[in-house]
Amino acid sequence: MKSQAITALGKPLEEIEKETPTPRGAEVLIRTRHCGVCHSDLHLHDGYFDVGGGNKLQVKTDESLPFVLGHEVEGTVEALGPDAKGVEVGKSYAVYPWIGCGVCGICESGREHLCTRPRAIGTSIDGGYSDHVLVPDAKYLIDIGDLDGALAACYMCSGITAYSAIRKLEPVMSGGPYMIIGLGGVGMMALQVALALYDEMPIVADIDDKKLEYARSLGVKQAYNLSEEGVFKRIKKETDGGVAGIVDFVGSEKTVNPSVSIVRQGGKIVVVGLLGGALATPIPMMAFKALTIEGSYVGSLQDAREVIALAQSGKLKPIQIAERPLSDANDVLESMRKGEILGRVVLTP
Repeated sequence: MKSQAITALGKPLEEIEKETPTPRGAEVLIRTRHCGVCHSDLHLHDGYFDVGGGNKLQVKTDESLPFVLGHEVEGTVEALGPDAKGVEVGKSYAVYPWIGCGVCGICESGREHLCTRPRAIGTSIDGGYSDHVLVPDAKYLIDIGDLDGALAACYMCSGITAYSAIRKLEPVMSGGPYMIIGLGGVGMMALQVALALYDEMPIVADIDDKKLEYARSLGVKQAYNLSEEGVFKRIKKETDGGVAGIVDFVGSEKTVNPSVSIVRQGGKIVVVGLLGGALATPIPMMAFKALTIEGSYVGSLQDAREVIALAQSGKLKPIQIAERPLSDANDVLESMRKGEILGRVVLTP
């Protein structure tokens, strides 16, 4: 099988070829039809995340290479291991990638995405920047029916990440308006999820006027450009004292830290973005405000099933998707680094 792989951290991907695996046990071999490109692929490509103060969280090393990115996968079943059940050869499925060890307490509670011994496709084991993907168990395949395959692929990361994060605000939403910061691929997906689930329009913020205008075209009434001086003070004034909850899909010092100033008593900030930096919030403010700052990392297998069902119901409107051949992977990653992508890009092996 042919793949676009990291062969040197931070350097252009290279095409590699190796023998197509034969599935064993409950494994399933998927022929990739679509693989979404995610912003976290950039961090994996570099080998680290910026955690502030000049520090780096190393997630890949030279010893882990070559490595194949791609965790938003949709494709057809090509071969089954002898113990694989519940899926059909030739049928199309979305691949839930956030796979854990399967035997620890976290996995048994249905939160495999938080397992400390992950086997996640495209982050821990080789992923979908390839014409084939080996899935550890058939239970991680979700029947997409007539759903567009490119959309189904994107739902396996940006979809479940957005869905899981937005739903974390439900306990505080009765306390006032809620806000989405960052309208990149995942943030735009979150806007669609919010419009599908709730009657109240979110407030949105980004640094790109084109993205803000697109949000307005969907019915959003309050859209703010974060590059404007004093914008957080303006948001607080125009929301009559602040917002009840924020989901931050940027995850930087310039968004998380000032968000504390505009969240109401008993409010919540859900941090999803991984741009980096350090939290610098006065500790007493957390107590005075009864403030919750919560991280949200992708989503569970149940979240994935619910997102696909929401999309199949027609309530979750399609996001903007551009399809590119797998050979364009390097160009797509470079465009993403420059912030030039609106919506999602999906590679087609």
